[in-house]
Amino acid sequence: MLFPRIVRLDDSDERIYETAAAAGEWAVPGAFAFLDIDIEQANGKTREAFRHGFLGTDSFGWSTLVHVDEITFAEYTAVVEKLAQHFVQRYNAPNIDAARLIAQEEATFAASICDHARHTLLAVDRAIGEEGIEENFRVIRPPSGLDHEKIKLWKIVEDE
Repeated sequence: MLFPRIVRLDDSDERIYETAAAAGEWAVPGAFAFLDIDIEQANGKTREAFRHGFLGTDSFGWSTLVHVDEITFAEYTAVVEKLAQHFVQRYNAPNIDAARLIAQEEATFAASICDHARHTLLAVDRAIGEEGIEENFRVIRPPSGLDHEKIKLWKIVEDE
């Protein structure tokens, strides 16, 4: 299964967001984080996370870019469980079972935006529309003729 994974091409996310996600974290779009926020009244870093952020599922920090990567069943299950716990702790979900259902929906949606080759970069543009939050996912493609599997512009380095 393919799933979004945080990629950091530079340290700009550290300046853009209140909390930046770490490279290599699995990510979800995370629009749910803005359902109870008046975006017009929010500070600049919150507005930027709303407009362009993906939510890391370890740090629950934000990133401007993700790339499509292969996720194992165990990793996917862990993402759902971390999201469910986050929904209970941060958003007062009534119980872990109810939270798991919503977490599963969010993870399923995250996987659905990854219908691209591995290592394809994705960005999001988010706005408030007539029916609520509207998201537009953009694919950032390498120049024509480059084989992205052979020529990578970034790599994930695990922190030691």
